Amino acid sequence: MKAMRRRDLLAGVVSATAWPLVAHAQQTAPPTIGFLGASSAVGHASHVEGLRQGLGAAGFVEGANAGIEYRFADNHLDRLPALAAELVARRVAVIATGGATAAALAAKAATSSIPIVFAIGADPVKFGLVASMNRPGGNVTGVSFLANTLVAKQLQLVRGLLPAAGVIGALVNPGNPNAVSDSTQAQAAAASLRLKLHVVHTVAERDFDAAFEELGRAQASGGLVFPDALFIGGRARLVELATRHRLPVLYPERSFVEAGGLMSYGSNRTDASREAGIYVGRILRGEKPAELPVIQASKFELVIDLKTAKTLSLDISPTLLALADEVIE
Repeated sequence: MKAMRRRDLLAGVVSATAWPLVAHAQQTAPPTIGFLGASSAVGHASHVEGLRQGLGAAGFVEGANAGIEYRFADNHLDRLPALAAELVARRVAVIATGGATAAALAAKAATSSIPIVFAIGADPVKFGLVASMNRPGGNVTGVSFLANTLVAKQLQLVRGLLPAAGVIGALVNPGNPNAVSDSTQAQAAAASLRLKLHVVHTVAERDFDAAFEELGRAQASGGLVFPDALFIGGRARLVELATRHRLPVLYPERSFVEAGGLMSYGSNRTDASREAGIYVGRILRGEKPAELPVIQASKFELVIDLKTAKTLSLDISPTLLALADEVIE
């Protein structure tokens, strides 16, 4: 009987000492970050790279002291709510979203307690993601690289590239939350430059061929691609079609030029996502998203590929070349 009591006592001591160890292990387990993207892994490569860089700067390395759960909607925006719910069920520490406003909205709708850090091109106040840029409030903050405010400047660059142009085509995904406001701004900017803007709605990569055929029928002298996860993910195909149709196109970010496109103007998405990654790291260390001001990108870059210009039999003016941040020869 005494032996039994002694065993029970020892078991109790072991149990009492084990529980704090278990709790400590749970507390120090590497945090898991959820990444929610509207496009594919390829389409979000620059966002993921930037996120990892920012996390590294904040002291977190994927696979070492942090994990990342990836969810990609592959351009099916209706899948985003379910994917966001999966990350919430996974109990990730923070949800990061890259590029698409729709992804940030889906994450916010899925949770009011898990911190969310976005990197988007739209105005986050306009879409109700944050209360204000300086004091976001709630569980959401991030970086806005203002891609959806640049259309006037982009059209000016197209005019500088094609001074005799009368019609400029624009590829727009109508499923993008910014589509209506972006199209309205673009039409106003085009009118001020005495350009006719021919908008083509494109909802999937299978529509790309038909879109370029329509621009041909509209006698477009050049084209403009609106910022959207669909187009970023399908950039190689868009660049191929633009070359085949001999259509000079201005794109919303440098990854299109890196894929062989003619020209891009916009913020550097990798840099924007790096800032978002730093915010994720700060939140993991205890800061509150409500108190982290939304960062606004202030640097925009013009990138021109002269090899593609030669393929299209285009002469880039010295004035336009002087404005470029990078010229690929």
